[in-house]
Amino acid sequence: MNDKVETDYHIGQDNITPFGLDIHNPVFLISGLSVIAFVLVSIIFKEQAGAFFGWLRPAITSTFDWFFLLSANIFVLFCLLLVLSPMGRIRLGGPDAKPEFSYLGWFSMLFAAGMGIGLMFFGVSEPMSHFSSALAGVTTDAVTGLRTDWAPLNAAVGDTEAARNLAMAATIFHWGLHPWAIYAVVGLALAFFSFNHKLPLTLRSAFYPLLGDRVWGFWGHLIDILAVFATLFGLTTSLGFGTTQALSGLNFLFGWGTGSFAIVLLIVVITAVAISSVVRGLDGGVKILSQLNMILALSLLCFILIVGPTSDILSAIFGGGLTYLQELIPLSTPFGREDSNFSQGWTSFYWAWWISWSPFVGMFIARVSKGRTVREFILCVVIVPTLLGIIWMGAFGGTAISQVIADASASVSSAAQELKLFVMVQEFPFSGILSMIGIVLVLVFFITSSDSGSLVIDSITAGGKENAPVLQKVFWCSFEGIVAIVLLLVGGSEALNALQAMAVSTGLPFTIVLLAMCVSLYIGLKKASDELQSTP
Repeated sequence: MNDKVETDYHIGQDNITPFGLDIHNPVFLISGLSVIAFVLVSIIFKEQAGAFFGWLRPAITSTFDWFFLLSANIFVLFCLLLVLSPMGRIRLGGPDAKPEFSYLGWFSMLFAAGMGIGLMFFGVSEPMSHFSSALAGVTTDAVTGLRTDWAPLNAAVGDTEAARNLAMAATIFHWGLHPWAIYAVVGLALAFFSFNHKLPLTLRSAFYPLLGDRVWGFWGHLIDILAVFATLFGLTTSLGFGTTQALSGLNFLFGWGTGSFAIVLLIVVITAVAISSVVRGLDGGVKILSQLNMILALSLLCFILIVGPTSDILSAIFGGGLTYLQELIPLSTPFGREDSNFSQGWTSFYWAWWISWSPFVGMFIARVSKGRTVREFILCVVIVPTLLGIIWMGAFGGTAISQVIADASASVSSAAQELKLFVMVQEFPFSGILSMIGIVLVLVFFITSSDSGSLVIDSITAGGKENAPVLQKVFWCSFEGIVAIVLLLVGGSEALNALQAMAVSTGLPFTIVLLAMCVSLYIGLKKASDELQSTP
């Protein structure tokens, strides 16, 4: 690449400005009209849409499980290669660039944008699902209906310590190195080509070494449109989890109900708050809310660690973490798996979900990571959140498992997925306050995900510009809420499956995009590294 890149960008930029909007044609029009059409068709053909969503997720995860697992392994190994190679010395933004945010502010935004809602929803429920299956020696969890036939789990019958460690290892696997490596690849590619080569902060820019000037034409448009769909449906999946959990918590505490009206009302209120935040911008909205949520999350975590069964929690953290490392290769193997229910029902879905989230999280990470070296970026984006995830899962999942070990009939063992967190904290002093903190965390994670995602989609559809008109930001923030409402209502009793189906369906084609992105990023970094080493 050379100085011609920036000129090519301005020639290729094809923006129109009706009604004061800054629209990157045709990405905005195709994306916006497609989303509107999707909403209308889902409403008009509600029964058919519900049946289709119910078929879509298992169809994709069972057919392409090997592809998702293989691709995720490639992303982890690619990150390891960059850390160990001379390319790790490259600084995002140039040799003299300085970080815009402190480590605390940076980590807060990484954590809030990356997995906040998911950790709240699955922090208790997933370790419990794996543990109950392992301890009872069954392959179908009575509460979730998900089957767990990973061989080590089924071999732990009657051994509570082994079952706990294996359950934690299986959970950590889904929230550890692999998903954060996916985010790191996208975030690093966007940051490098934007900050070091002055290209627009949009997905197409990461493919300039492969496509050249064609990134401003059809192929670039296609990449950005796929990124919009993946981001939108990945976000709505998380918003669906958050809505379900928050409503269940409010109903558990106050009897507010969980019907259609409550779903619509909550999403509308939260979307309105998200719009207010997104209008304030990155520093005035997202950063403040992310730091607030980090303080609340750490406070809740510390309370659980200190007041809860501390020794059991520490055993879950360290025992689960060590077992995770020991079982990492068997868990990651893409071929010859005999545990199809585990690899397809759990892992394949998770990897598709993380990949569908990757344009959103990756672009958001890129925007806040200027001034970091490639090595620093990868180590912090992959290792630090993984360690925090291990501690979080160990604290919440370990506590719930401890309650079941002490009393097999403990309420948490039979509670619905979305209620397990609130049922678990009922055993603690100040349980009402803890439950309210949990609800607030879910809601604020909801808001930060929504406004962060709006900023990202807005940037993509405006051709990579970071300061698009306010009206455009409001448009995308509103549509995230509308899509979440439609999928939750259309899906009926299987609403979460409908959300997950759309995330998986967009994650599949975007996996191919990410694999190509690794090649393009390597070419760009290798050239920059060679130039850096040749400089006296």
